[in-house]
Amino acid sequence: MRKSKPQKRYVLPDPKFKDVLVTKFVNSLMYEGKKSIAYSIFYDAVDLVASRTNENGLDVWRKALNNIMPTVEVRSRRVGGATFQVPTEVRPERRQALGIKWMIAYARKRGEKTMTERLAGEIVAASKGEGAAVKKKDDTHRMADANKAFSHFKF
Repeated sequence: MRKSKPQKRYVLPDPKFKDVLVTKFVNSLMYEGKKSIAYSIFYDAVDLVASRTNENGLDVWRKALNNIMPTVEVRSRRVGGATFQVPTEVRPERRQALGIKWMIAYARKRGEKTMTERLAGEIVAASKGEGAAVKKKDDTHRMADANKAFSHFKF
């Protein structure tokens, strides 16, 4: 066990929207340290979303991210030689991290030609409550609901 918790690292807000959440998203989107390319992909995707929906692209992205973030998940817990899937609440930082991770992962799996189009498509779908990332959240919630009987094994 550690003696002390590691210090929390804080990221700087992005240059265009002055938002820390955008920076976290871009850092997850980035490959091989190519942050300027990741920023251009994100900003172009937000502009594409704005042109498709006739709304503010950043607001649509925030709504999509909120639709993806899970509130409960199952965690494995060993009790007397048996492993149980115990439903637990998700911490706010982890909710954010999971939402970002799922949105990017399912955007990469989409069929459009460029990453900008894929990300824009996933954002639009998630803001409407559709798409693979929202399905992943629903599956996570469904699994937690199915294992509600083991909730008394919480850590």
